[in-house]
Amino acid sequence: MAYAIIRTGGKQFRVSPGDIVRVPSLSGKNEGDNVEFGEVLAAGDDSGVRIGTPTVSGATVTGTVIANGRGPKIIVFKFKRRKQYKRKKGHRQGFTAVRIDALA
Repeated sequence: MAYAIIRTGGKQFRVSPGDIVRVPSLSGKNEGDNVEFGEVLAAGDDSGVRIGTPTVSGATVTGTVIANGRGPKIIVFKFKRRKQYKRKKGHRQGFTAVRIDALA
């Protein structure tokens, strides 16, 4: 089974053809658009593993954008005891769901 490790949005993902991966938001990409990930850190298949220094030359991963959305709400609550200091803030991280089509 072929796989690759890609880097996008400051994070690394292990992907295979047919996988659906939630990556940090890709600006300017709508549903149905094709996306290409050029930063392939490692690639492997039945014949062996290729490790990049820092990326594998000539390797790309292509996919199709399935959805854009926002993750669950995370509450950030800060307080200092006995000082009457409290701060409550919410955050929702944006994501882009991508179906991996091919490894090249």
